[in-house]
Amino acid sequence: MNDWEVYSLKYADRNARTRADSFIFDDNHDAPHAMDYFIWVLRRGVEVILVDTGYDAEEGHARGRPIRMDPVAALEPLGLAPDDITQVIVTHLHYDHAGGLHLFPNATLHLQAAEMAFATGPCMCHDTLRMPFTAEHICEAVRRLYSGQVTFHDGDAEIADGVTVHCIGGHSRGLQCVRVRTQAGWLVLASDAAHFYENVFARKPFPIVVDLQNMLDGFDTLHKLTSAPGLIVPGHDPLVRAHFPQAMAPHIHRLDHGPNTVITT
Repeated sequence: MNDWEVYSLKYADRNARTRADSFIFDDNHDAPHAMDYFIWVLRRGVEVILVDTGYDAEEGHARGRPIRMDPVAALEPLGLAPDDITQVIVTHLHYDHAGGLHLFPNATLHLQAAEMAFATGPCMCHDTLRMPFTAEHICEAVRRLYSGQVTFHDGDAEIADGVTVHCIGGHSRGLQCVRVRTQAGWLVLASDAAHFYENVFARKPFPIVVDLQNMLDGFDTLHKLTSAPGLIVPGHDPLVRAHFPQAMAPHIHRLDHGPNTVITT
């Protein structure tokens, strides 16, 4: 039984935020609350799976949310080039997770069927629901579909030995988390099923939500999927960089050995 190495790669951040942007009904709503943006790499020998793609400088300019580092450049310390990436798990199609699909032309995308239906269906008639999506990213996913480079999943599925996906929903209709077998046990990349540790541990929902019950139920699912609470890795929390050791470069942290600190939030 071979375990996977797991790396988080920070490529952007937004520090001009408050807790009202992160939690519904927070008592301290106007306090500052920063957000990091990550992509993740799973590696086992020559096998490599990229989880999400981030977004590029053009998208950052359009949204007034500049990136710190291009996702392609972020991969370089791991010895990876865009053409090396042949498998991408897309947790959902929001701009900050699927905005770099075009950067990895050789990749087959693993996507929940519910997410593609959501991003291309009547829900996108509503400005509020459409806001986190960018049309060109969705068109790229459709182009990849027509070139035979999309594998759809419906709920739970195995991507490779020791790597599974699980549909959570809540934040987006087809949001999926990724469960990975590591040296430390079963680790769960929550993506936006829990933006922050506080979402999942204090059961505080994130304000961008399609189905609140699914989001709340998803917190329980994350706990059930992992070997230990400290192996739930939220999708946007700067504390990830404090809890896990730095790896090849300042923007890269290694997750598969488990956290260096006790996570109590």
